[in-house]
Amino acid sequence: MIGRPRAAVEGLPQYKPGRSAAQAEAEHNLVEAIKLASNENANDPLPSVAKAVSEAALGMNRYPDHRCMEVREALADRHGVGLDEVTVGSGSVGVLQQLFAAYIDPGDEVVYPWRSFEVHPVFCVISGAQAMTVPLVDHAFDLDGVAAAVTDRTKIVVLSTPNNPTGTVCSTAELQRLLAAVPPYVIVVIDEAYREFVTDPAVADPIQTVLPDHPNALVLRTFSKAYGLANLRVGYGVGHPDVIGALDKVALPFIVSGIAQVAALASLEPQAGTELEERVAGILAERDRVSAAMSDLGWPVVPSQANFVYLPVGDGAMELFVRLEKQGLVTRPFEGEGVRISLGTPAQNDRLLAALGPFDRTS
Repeated sequence: MIGRPRAAVEGLPQYKPGRSAAQAEAEHNLVEAIKLASNENANDPLPSVAKAVSEAALGMNRYPDHRCMEVREALADRHGVGLDEVTVGSGSVGVLQQLFAAYIDPGDEVVYPWRSFEVHPVFCVISGAQAMTVPLVDHAFDLDGVAAAVTDRTKIVVLSTPNNPTGTVCSTAELQRLLAAVPPYVIVVIDEAYREFVTDPAVADPIQTVLPDHPNALVLRTFSKAYGLANLRVGYGVGHPDVIGALDKVALPFIVSGIAQVAALASLEPQAGTELEERVAGILAERDRVSAAMSDLGWPVVPSQANFVYLPVGDGAMELFVRLEKQGLVTRPFEGEGVRISLGTPAQNDRLLAALGPFDRTS
């Protein structure tokens, strides 16, 4: 080992991105593999956004606006909040990392349901936080258990809703009850990376229904998923000015590229909004179709509110992952638990369903 890294870093659980299609092709001698592992939008970028990005590329020799002011202004206007209630970062996960940097001292506690987004334990280790995990119940969050896990040492509660990888969601009433039970000195993160795919009528916009009564709540969102800007890394947070100010203090200089800012602004324009509605409608239709077809084949399917489906096959997870990859379908396994499968195009989803076949309960 060169140098002397922190002990926490030596044992750090690394975030593992989904395997690429190229990796699967090389390993299994495949002609064409499909990546359904990273919850990306399978569609090409929105036409109006792609045009704006192409035009902005000529300015890549200049530093971007560090504070992303135009994007903040557009987001504040869209959500009806003050400019000082919005921050912009490198995806919603980048804003979450800023929150850990701003609030966590070694030994502080962070509460989150598990299984959930894999960066939560990574951020805890990096910051020296004590992770307090609460098991899922029927693949969904146990918010009563989350509230019970909060102590006077808790600094942050993190809720990814819809949850990754199960696709389940917290209702607005559940969030309000949790926040009423949590001390006001605890920041409660409502990470809505998959917000645009939510159709459950029990889920309202927390920016309008939760934040006004709970200044310790922080809502995170991203342009990576529905908007299809995963490669550009831009997301945002909405919360109390005190929290936003703390996040801004620890932001790396120029963390959001100028091209990403242009793409975010173009994504918020009315033309892109129309394009986005059409794209999301298509994804939701495929979610319903694929989920129903899987159920008809006998597969256990968790009802999803995201752009992926989750098969809780337990000890059969790795076997299913390998079986699908050998047929050119790269998915995301969670050993001993299940397999998460991102929705692709209709043709890709047809290929997935054909590869799955009927569920063999004896295997």
